[in-house]
Amino acid sequence: MDYLDIMPEVKGIKLVLEDGTIFEGKSFGYHKSVAGEVVFNTAMTGYPESLTDPSYKGQILVSTYPLIGNYGVPKDDKDENGIPLFYESDQIHISGLIISDYSFEYSHWNAKNSLREWLIQNEVPGIFDIDTRALTKVLREKGSMLGKILIDDEDIEQYDPNTDNLVAQVSTKEKKVFGNGKHKVVLVDTGAKYNILRCLLKRDTTVTVVPWDYDFTQEDYDGIMLSNGPGNPEVCATTVENIKKAIEIGKPIFGICLGNQLLGIASGGSTYKLKYGHRAHNHPVIKVGTNNCHITSQNHGFALDNESLKNDWAPLFVNVNDNSNEGIYHKTKPFFSTQFHPEASSGPTDTEFLFDDFIQLIENYKK
Repeated sequence: MDYLDIMPEVKGIKLVLEDGTIFEGKSFGYHKSVAGEVVFNTAMTGYPESLTDPSYKGQILVSTYPLIGNYGVPKDDKDENGIPLFYESDQIHISGLIISDYSFEYSHWNAKNSLREWLIQNEVPGIFDIDTRALTKVLREKGSMLGKILIDDEDIEQYDPNTDNLVAQVSTKEKKVFGNGKHKVVLVDTGAKYNILRCLLKRDTTVTVVPWDYDFTQEDYDGIMLSNGPGNPEVCATTVENIKKAIEIGKPIFGICLGNQLLGIASGGSTYKLKYGHRAHNHPVIKVGTNNCHITSQNHGFALDNESLKNDWAPLFVNVNDNSNEGIYHKTKPFFSTQFHPEASSGPTDTEFLFDDFIQLIENYKK
C-alpha cells in the first residue's frame, strides 16, 4: 500500500505555551481548539492505557517516544465483571495529544481501529510533526506549563486544571459492587484505573467502589483502597476527613498515587507541586532501609513532603532520580501507600506483589 493512499489531507494546527512559545504542527485527531496543562510522558508503549487514565484529566499529553499509532487501538471487549479488558476507564481523559510522528498505517492482532479514528470519535485533538524533544526540553527547564491547541485563526483562554476539583469530574457517581470474594474491600474512586480493580478482584475480594466524597467508614469492610486520580490533592478535603476516620478505625489501608498523597495529608503531612511531574514506565524507586530497587510506572504532578510526616509515619519508598517521596507506612498500624502504580497497566508489573501484601494485612487483621 502506498503511504499517500492511507494518509488523509491534514490541516495545520499549533500549540501555544503560556510563555508565548509556539509549535506548529499537523492535525490528526478531532480538529478543534482546547486548553490545559501541558505535560510529557516518556513511556515507549501503552498509549491506549495512558489516554484512558483519569489522572490525565485536563492535561495535554506530550509523548516523547518518536512514533505513535503503529499498533492502533484495541477492541473494547469486557470481562465477566463488565470491566474493559484493555482500557483504564470508559473514555479518553486527556484534553489533547502531541506527538512527533504519527503512523497512519497500524498493525496488531487486537487492533479495532486507528488512533486517529479513536481521537476523532472522542472529539480529542491531536498534533503530529512537532519537535517533541525541543518541547520536552522547554517543559523540563521551565516546568509544566499551561498551553492551548489552536486551529485556524481561533484563540481561547488558558485553562489551569489544578484550580478545579478534577476528582469530582472523574469519580463514580454511585456505589458499585464487583466480585464475590471473601475479603471485603472498599475502593475509594478518586479517578481509579480499572487495573486496580482487576488486581483486587483476582485476589478473592468483593470490591465496593464508592465516590470520592462518600463516607466509606459506614460500610462493612475489611480494608480500604485509596485510588489514583488527577489534580491537586488539597481539593479533596472531604476524602481526607473520611480517611482520618478510617485511620481511627484501624483496619488496613492501601493507597496508590493520589491515594498516597491523601493518606499523607490525613496523617498530618503536606504536599507540593513537582516541577514537571513523573510520567513514565521507568522510574526507579528504592525501598527505604534496603538496597531493593524497583522499576515503576508513574503519573503524577504532586508529591508528599517527607519532612512533613509525623512521628508515627515514615517513608516507604523514595525516588532514585530526585529523592521525592514514593510511599509511606505507619510504624505500628496496617496502613501503607505508594506514589507509583503497582498495578501498572501497561506495565511494568514488578511491584504488583504489594497487592498481596495488602491482602496479607487484611488476613492478619481478621485473625
